[in-house]
Amino acid sequence: MKTIDELLAEGVAGKRVFVRADLNVPLANGEITDDGRIRAVLPTIAKLAEAGARVVVASHLGRPKGAPDPAFSLAPAAKRLGELLDAEVAFATDTVGASAKETVAALADGRVAVIENLRFNAGETSKDDAERGAFADQLAELADVYVGDGFGAVHRKHASVFDLPARLPHAAGYLIATEVGVLQKLTADVQRPYVVVLGGAKVSDKLAVIDELLGKADRILIGGGMAYTFLHAKGYEVGISLLQKDQVDTVKEYMARAERNGVELVLPVDILASSDFPDLKGKTPAEFVTVAADAIPADKEGLDIGPKTRELYASKIADAATVFWNGPVGVFEHPDYAGGTAAIAQALLDSRAFTVVGGGDSAASVRILGFDENAFGHISTGGGASLEYLEGKTLPGLAALEG
Repeated sequence: MKTIDELLAEGVAGKRVFVRADLNVPLANGEITDDGRIRAVLPTIAKLAEAGARVVVASHLGRPKGAPDPAFSLAPAAKRLGELLDAEVAFATDTVGASAKETVAALADGRVAVIENLRFNAGETSKDDAERGAFADQLAELADVYVGDGFGAVHRKHASVFDLPARLPHAAGYLIATEVGVLQKLTADVQRPYVVVLGGAKVSDKLAVIDELLGKADRILIGGGMAYTFLHAKGYEVGISLLQKDQVDTVKEYMARAERNGVELVLPVDILASSDFPDLKGKTPAEFVTVAADAIPADKEGLDIGPKTRELYASKIADAATVFWNGPVGVFEHPDYAGGTAAIAQALLDSRAFTVVGGGDSAASVRILGFDENAFGHISTGGGASLEYLEGKTLPGLAALEG
């Protein structure tokens, strides 16, 4: 995989460099609530601009249905990018139309432009190779060189991620190089004990990575909504908690295999449970009870790990040499159910381990709960991409950069 430093050494002054970034930031009423993904790609964009490139930044945002939708415009991200660069950033109001062509043509050396949401064009996400290829051909007309730095999208076989690099000289940006280097420490060169913390809503989202980690991790700590399928598999009452009954047999097999492999699979011992899901907008005080994990009332839903579980999980992390954490262990968006996720973050900081926070809601929770993200070993920008890498899958965006 060619590095951006090799590309810079060849010279990029005056060249149109297409940077496939991941500016898929969360928005509330048109305002960015977490700019972490924009900041993550800054080193690549700034270095290219400093070297005199004409930088064309492209990304997706959300899931528009292949047509323009103002709710998913990249305009707020372009504005924030300009603020972080402390430089004017031009914005094209389409992807490959007149605005994009005119905006790119007007770029001076060392300047930056952002084109509109790639998913406003159906060709970006099409499963038809010809349709994707046609869109990639149009994107290629905007550039002389391609730099892939949108790690959060490399597991997608999309036009700007997979097809476009084949049409242009290409290299990996600093973010992708960093992300891949970190993931190699979780797969090929793991320092032990290796502890994995998995949370999030659905166990089905994590089955493949659990399957892979049962042969690699020393301990797997389970939390979040997915924990209740495990607790149900042990024969416990889980009330109205999130439960995937169709996954119970698979979970039972995983628990048995963990025991055979000597992998410590740790489940919650107590739970914060309530009859009502919390109001996340007003964040009014929640009414809950703390109960043993095997005694959740039939009319209540588990919404966070309890205090004993927090202590237990912290003790399981304390002596780790490597920790990978993906998925909050409670409804962290509400302050009354954020304690478990905060305890996991603090346990990572208190350990001497190389700590990796695996993107998505986990990364957002760290920032929202006020932790210093620089205190962690690495905070990934791609939760889905990280998981698929750990599952041993070939990621289309990385394969394209290696080609």
